[in-house]
Amino acid sequence: MILIALRVLGSKFGIKTIFGIVVGSILLTLQQRIFSEPLVDDKFMATIIGGILGGAGIGITFTQGGSTGGTDIIAMMINKYYNISPGRIILYLDIFIIASSYFLFKDISTIVYGYVVMGVAAYAIDMVISGAKQSAQLFIISPYHEEIAQRIGTETGRGISMIHSTGWYSKEESRMLMIVVRKHETQRIFKLIKEIDSEAFISMASVMGVYGLGFEEIRA
Repeated sequence: MILIALRVLGSKFGIKTIFGIVVGSILLTLQQRIFSEPLVDDKFMATIIGGILGGAGIGITFTQGGSTGGTDIIAMMINKYYNISPGRIILYLDIFIIASSYFLFKDISTIVYGYVVMGVAAYAIDMVISGAKQSAQLFIISPYHEEIAQRIGTETGRGISMIHSTGWYSKEESRMLMIVVRKHETQRIFKLIKEIDSEAFISMASVMGVYGLGFEEIRA
């Protein structure tokens, strides 16, 4: 799987995946020695907590360009070409893996708990990934639009569109800036605007998905 990932997803992904597998194995070994007794005795609570923590960890690994090995690699390869969330792919693959555990444990309840873990983990994975990829669209109106556009373009590297606009009440023609950035970049944009024009009019909206240069690739 790692050799295939090196070919399909690139050497960086392969190296980070190997790093993730090694570090994950070491940390799991150490944690088993430190926590000899379960932190939660109730099985259902253990599945929920385990699913959240495991899914969040895998999601963070995905956002950094790596994986933890196994079905994660398959999920990332499929996600490269098709717009299907990694969490959903992992869930579909693990349905069969968890079902096959019946031949080992001979216990239906264990399989049910396994499905609960995977459902929660898949949701947590997608939440972490979508959170890291959240974008915002800003409309900025200011008499200092040229200076604002210059500062934003130079210091953030983001593209800006300048739109001709006319105020309905004032009947004055002006320029409106439109920019799409990641959510975590918005505070920096606001700071730049405030330094130039503290009275600028700004409208911000969340964007479901952004595709193109600097954002996500368009996939079938």
